Amino acid sequence: MPNYRRVWIKGSTLFITIVTYDRMSILLNPQSRKILKLAWKDVAKRYPFTTDAICLLPNHIHVLMTLPEHDCDYSMRIREIKRLYTKRYIANIGEKIERNLSHIHKREATIWQRRFYEHTIRDEQDYQNHLDYIHHNPVKHGLVDNVSLWKWSSFHRYVNLGIYEANWGENFSEDKNTDFGE
Repeated sequence: MPNYRRVWIKGSTLFITIVTYDRMSILLNPQSRKILKLAWKDVAKRYPFTTDAICLLPNHIHVLMTLPEHDCDYSMRIREIKRLYTKRYIANIGEKIERNLSHIHKREATIWQRRFYEHTIRDEQDYQNHLDYIHHNPVKHGLVDNVSLWKWSSFHRYVNLGIYEANWGENFSEDKNTDFGE
């Protein structure tokens, strides 16, 4: 089994990618989005964190998350979001893929991949690169032709704050970023 090494820095900002099991396209369903939003809010209330940026795609989520200055446990927050979402999803929608022996043995559902990708943000440029990556991701995956057309993204909040122009991303260079977490 691979030895996963995570960085634990109190008050850090992290880029995180969470992917559905077998890359199932379940996240944009209105009922699924509602379940995710409730799970996200429940966890943020019990274990505070700031969602700096987010993009919800059919089979994965990209997020920039900032932890409180006294806390470094982002893993627990992701685990809790996935747990609450899974519990509510199965109760309201049901599992789409039958569990295999490994899932049964580990008492896992077939909603999320077991792990998630994380990257600790190092500096302002790193933050900006990941912010751009998150917001450009729907275009990268061919879901829309323009970033502004994707409604499940914090891009619109950043336009309202004057950080992005409404037409940002029309001439986006893929060379600027690497494939973070995918």
